[in-house]
Amino acid sequence: MADSTPVDTVAASTTPATANRSTTPTSSTFRDYISSSWAERPEVTPSPRPQAAFAAARRMRLAAKFPGATLVIPAGPAKVRSNDTDYPYRAHSAFSHLTGWASDTVPGAVLVISPGDDTPAVLYFTPTAGRDTEEFYANAAIGEFWTGPRPSLAHVAADLALETRPLTELAAPGDEIIVLRGVDEAADDLAPAGSADAELLRAVSELRLVKDEYEIAEMRAAIDATRQGFDDVIADLPEIVAHPRGERLVEGTFNRRARAEGNTVGYDTIAASGPHACILHWTRNDGPVAPGDLLLLDAGVELDSLYTADITRTLPVSGTFTEVQRRVYEAVREAADAAFAIVRPGIRFREIHAEAMKVIAAKTAEWGLLPVSAEESLDPDAQYHRRYMVHGTSHHLGIDVHDCAQARRELYLDGVLEPGMVFTIEPGLYFQPDDLTVPEEYRGIGVRIEDDILVTADGAENLSAAIPRTADDVEAWLASLRS
Repeated sequence: MADSTPVDTVAASTTPATANRSTTPTSSTFRDYISSSWAERPEVTPSPRPQAAFAAARRMRLAAKFPGATLVIPAGPAKVRSNDTDYPYRAHSAFSHLTGWASDTVPGAVLVISPGDDTPAVLYFTPTAGRDTEEFYANAAIGEFWTGPRPSLAHVAADLALETRPLTELAAPGDEIIVLRGVDEAADDLAPAGSADAELLRAVSELRLVKDEYEIAEMRAAIDATRQGFDDVIADLPEIVAHPRGERLVEGTFNRRARAEGNTVGYDTIAASGPHACILHWTRNDGPVAPGDLLLLDAGVELDSLYTADITRTLPVSGTFTEVQRRVYEAVREAADAAFAIVRPGIRFREIHAEAMKVIAAKTAEWGLLPVSAEESLDPDAQYHRRYMVHGTSHHLGIDVHDCAQARRELYLDGVLEPGMVFTIEPGLYFQPDDLTVPEEYRGIGVRIEDDILVTADGAENLSAAIPRTADDVEAWLASLRS
């Protein structure tokens, strides 16, 4: 990559780490020359993007929870990865949810929602700089020569159906100010910290518990793209198996699809083969993918809207399950199906996990792995079966892979299901390679099946049901894509 050394006169305010390496010309002759002879750029005024109306409705609902208060929701600045290189930028989820500005957000933008019957909102950001400014060519952090042109205030106002102003005009916007803290230090400085700040953090999370029409459509699209990524991995299995770090190839193949169809992956891909499948969040992905092993692939495509899928399938690398692998796999699927069967409006979220655990306890007891009966193991003071599945069965899903994470317990784990909620069902069984409580034939087997579920008016829909789930269908899937 190019050496991001800014011109001396702007170094201190942009990237001071490179000030001692600056070679950008500073003569007036150069400045006059680089500022001249540029073609005109016609301003194109877009129609509002589809999510704009939904974002406006969300702002109204949020403002109603804080009457008389001004709410400050920052997108957040770019985050440094190493010296003068940044991580790929992603706006804070609450900001994108409330503005509709997603993968194309200008870093450092701030949304301000003022009190009032019509809930006026203003979006502050740094608009594009003129070619007669030093920033244009010399500012490695935000200059057009370095990072590309930013949109104008008018363009974003039309695109998002929001009033826009330069970030330089942002000041303490009222008497009662509540800031979404910890996102942007500059925004935090607009008002002293208060007890209502924690309430705002909860509120923006709880606002996403029930998805609107736009969000559900995005979830469907993210799942469709994820299915393509799984197909790609299966098609590449011969090359993957041949490489000593085949898990890396699995990750790369899926990530390629995620970048082609969306913004990126929704979370670090878990490409866990063999005993690595027993490590719940295995993201090192540096092991082989060996014939005879199972490949646990937990991955999701994040669209440009930032909505993500979260799917897990466990694949027999050789194309067919062994008898023991199939036994474990079908037990996990039975647990998933049992959990899905009870999903409907009116039940409590925690009941989904309890239903899956009945099957996990029954199966591990049937195989002689528990020192007590399944019924005794299900007692809250026992839980022997949880040795083989220590994680929960479900989490909400949407613009974050673990969406609504700051919601109150009474609205999340103990919450009542409503139409429009989207969450995962993902039971698993994991028999560590050195676990002496299980027969040797089970050791090193890890299986998880994860689907994305939508609560409907009278039940539920498995949004990812088209991705093969049964052992027979998975084997047929592999055969069809590898032939």
